[in-house]
Amino acid sequence: MAAVPAGVTQPSLGRKAAAAFRFYTSFVLQEATGLRAATLPQLAALIRKAPAACIYHHTHSFLLSHQPLTPGPANDFAYWAGEILGEEPLGELLASIDTFEHSTLESLREALAGTMEGYLAQHPTARLKFVSEGEEFFLIKSVHVVLPTAYEASTLAEFMQALSQVGILSVYFHVFVATLRVGRRSNDFALWLAEQLGLNELGERIATLDPYGHPLETLRSLLLSLLQRELARQPTAHGDPR
Repeated sequence: MAAVPAGVTQPSLGRKAAAAFRFYTSFVLQEATGLRAATLPQLAALIRKAPAACIYHHTHSFLLSHQPLTPGPANDFAYWAGEILGEEPLGELLASIDTFEHSTLESLREALAGTMEGYLAQHPTARLKFVSEGEEFFLIKSVHVVLPTAYEASTLAEFMQALSQVGILSVYFHVFVATLRVGRRSNDFALWLAEQLGLNELGERIATLDPYGHPLETLRSLLLSLLQRELARQPTAHGDPR
């Protein structure tokens, strides 16, 4: 749990939102689909038709275990193509797909499948390669059980206080799960700050913060830093600048 930033002593400071921000959390369950691929053409075809929850699982599940001193792994498709199937150039192409550039899972699906299909067109012999039994790509889907937390905020200071205290799965939910589930480019935090508190510049900074390059606790710290900076710019409850 992150420490509450110094200087936050008046949670009533600033504008009060008409609609409070309710923090939610989610538990992620893994469910086997029975779908598997032993060749690259098979995997490309499966990506085209698999449930969107499979695309999410194989590109986002690593975020919950990303450790500060280890590099973030590539998506599962890149690992399988490069390390298991032995098509290293394709593995690099798939790993280079910028997930942050895709606001929907369907867009990400298209990028993954399109990259594989383009590679197959240029490397016909890759169609002939297959892996041994047990090394197939098994598609798994993520199932999210969403629950409300006890944390709610109506002001910027309240929001920062709550963000410092909620479980890390709540941060994960509002930055990744809720955003991709409805297919929008902005996360829940950025939208609420802009729409309810009128903090458009702060909302834009948070929306453009790439969440994929940091462990979740580091991401929380970055968000708190941006919030603290904004709060320091606001007048006190008596109208005097800080």
